[in-house]
Amino acid sequence: MKSPLALVLALAATAAGADSAPVQLFNGRDLSGWHIDVPAMDKDPAVASPFMVRDGKLVSLAKPQGHIITDASHENYRLRVEYRFSAAPGNSGVLVHASTPRALYGMFPKSIECQLLHDNAGDFWCIAQDITVPDMEKRRGPKENWGVDGKKARRIANLTDHSEKPVGEWNTMVVECVGDKIKVWENGDLVNYGYDSQAVRGQIALQAEGSEVEFRKVELTPITALTE
Repeated sequence: MKSPLALVLALAATAAGADSAPVQLFNGRDLSGWHIDVPAMDKDPAVASPFMVRDGKLVSLAKPQGHIITDASHENYRLRVEYRFSAAPGNSGVLVHASTPRALYGMFPKSIECQLLHDNAGDFWCIAQDITVPDMEKRRGPKENWGVDGKKARRIANLTDHSEKPVGEWNTMVVECVGDKIKVWENGDLVNYGYDSQAVRGQIALQAEGSEVEFRKVELTPITALTE
């Protein structure tokens, strides 16, 4: 007999509903449909943006730290992100249900982060809003430490090791947001599943945080005709 956690994850792996035609959030030419929020650029107009388009890819140059955020908000969708750390292992993230700018540390928008940090892809980080996962204490630590601000345990560890490809190779992260549920796959492996998300709609953001990372696809597929 499967454990309760295994049964929950098996259900989480099933399709959520019918799909509409995919939409390319990144067009391969420019940053249309996105805006940049980098606190350091407020203080000094001469500071260059860490986000650019190079050889048909959206590139995060890592510094100064900040985010590139969709102008539009979205709900009930499947997001496909193809990315790689081209030179060295590093850190970045895909933020979903993003809303209030600079809600944490004066930089991170209120959101749920799907971690891209090398060897940790698929971790959830709770940024001023929360989500629940099966086996919560095992993956987040003692309950009394949980929270969504900088003093609390905001990381919820992923479910797998070794789902990422070697540095320099392309990875595919798929994030499915349906109602209050968020599921994350890394290269085909289900690496996280959460429910009771405090937000069900918001913008999508990519981070400049620690290492150069290239994105060759950011594709959103609306999910309609929702099913359990």
